[in-house]
Amino acid sequence: MFTGSLVAMITPFQNGEIDYPAVHRCLDLHLQHGTQGLVIAGTTGEAPTLSKYEYRKLLNVVCAYVKGRIPVIAGATSYNPVEAASLIDIAEAAGADAVLCAAGYYNRPNQDGLYQHFEYLHTHSSLPIIIYNIPSRTIVDVEPQTMARLAELERVVGVKDATGQMQRPLAERSLVDRPFAWLSGDDFSAPAYNAVGGMGVISVVANVLPALSRSQQDACAVNDFHRAGEIQQQLLPLMQSLMREPSPAGVKYACSLLDLCTEECRLPIMPLSPESKTAIAAAMKTLLDQ
Repeated sequence: MFTGSLVAMITPFQNGEIDYPAVHRCLDLHLQHGTQGLVIAGTTGEAPTLSKYEYRKLLNVVCAYVKGRIPVIAGATSYNPVEAASLIDIAEAAGADAVLCAAGYYNRPNQDGLYQHFEYLHTHSSLPIIIYNIPSRTIVDVEPQTMARLAELERVVGVKDATGQMQRPLAERSLVDRPFAWLSGDDFSAPAYNAVGGMGVISVVANVLPALSRSQQDACAVNDFHRAGEIQQQLLPLMQSLMREPSPAGVKYACSLLDLCTEECRLPIMPLSPESKTAIAAAMKTLLDQ
C-alpha cells in the first residue's frame, strides 16, 4: 500500500539537459525530511518532454540512489497502451516499485475502452499500477464503476485522484472490497480528501516543503484534522502562488530559491512572470521564517 506524503518530483534541467547533481540534491531533501514515496517522470516531472533515453537514465539514477529506502513510482503514461507498456518495461528494469498511468487524452475512449487500456497494461507488465484519474488533462473520467472493475485486477493497487470530487473515495470504497490506495492528486484538497476516505497525497508542494507535507499527512492519519487544517492554512498562500502559471514553472522557481536546481523548464512551459516570482518568494519567506 502507498500512503502518506508522496512527492510528484520535478525533473531538474540545466542548459537543456537533465541536471543529475540537482536530482541528487532533491532526493536527499526527500530522504532526510520524511517523504514516503517518489513519483518520477510524472506531470510535474515534465514527462511529455523527456526522450525515452532520458526517461530510462533518470529512473536508473533515481532507483540506484534511493536503494529501496522509499518507494519509487514511475510515470508511464501514453494514449497508446503498447507505448505505455514499453515505458513500464523500462521502469521495471530500472528498479521502480510501481507505475502511475493515465489514459484517455486525445483518443477519448469510453469507459470500456479505458478499462481495456489498463487491462492491457496489467496483462503485459508485472509492476503494481496506480491509476491516474485526472479528467482536466485526459478529457475522460475513470468513473467509480470502472475503477471498481479495474481494482479487481491483481496489480491495480490504487488511484491518484485529481477529479476534484470529494465524494469519490466514498463512492469507490463502497464498490471496492480489497486493499486499495486512495491518493489525492491535489494539494488544495488533500486533507479533505483524507477526511472522506483517502490515505495520502501525491504532492507538488512537497518538492519544497517535504517535512510540512509529511506532518500534515501524519496528522490526517491519526484523524487530527484540526492540525491538518492549520498546516493547510500555512501552505495555502504558497500553493496559490505556485499555480498562478502553468506548472511546474512555479515549483521549479521555488526549488531554485532553496538552491536545489535551476528554474529551467522545457517548452511549452514558459518562464514565470516577475509578479509570480515575487508572490512565490514572499510565500516561501513567510513559511521558512516560521
